[in-house]
Amino acid sequence: MRVLVQEAPFDLGAELKGFGHGGRAGAVVSFTGIVRDDTGTLQALELEHYPGMTERALVKIAEDAQTRWALTNVTIIHRIGRLEPGDEIMMVATASPHRKAAFEAADYLMDFLKSRAPFWKKEHFADRSEWVAAKQSDEVALDRW
Repeated sequence: MRVLVQEAPFDLGAELKGFGHGGRAGAVVSFTGIVRDDTGTLQALELEHYPGMTERALVKIAEDAQTRWALTNVTIIHRIGRLEPGDEIMMVATASPHRKAAFEAADYLMDFLKSRAPFWKKEHFADRSEWVAAKQSDEVALDRW
């Protein structure tokens, strides 16, 4: 398992190279989140966190996924700091002997990272900045797990 919280961009290809190797994995699934500009006016998304607390929460989410599915590897990388639309903000990767487990675990990780990972997000527009509120749809997504 690998969990990173960092300001620096990551190299998706380098992160996935050899990720499922080791003989037991038959499937690798990855997801990359990108800063989206729904309004066409977003200048930046800023993410804050409490060092240590955030990493522990992400490790717990990854451990929970490893308990539910037979995963051979898990990677979570989440960026912090000021990001612009189009920037890669996070990635998850799961490896498992079977594709269904790899897909489900990646989906589970995304749902829990979206709603339970302690990050604070602020959107910056030309004329204002505002904190991003939690969404009810993210909470509803957790019900299926």
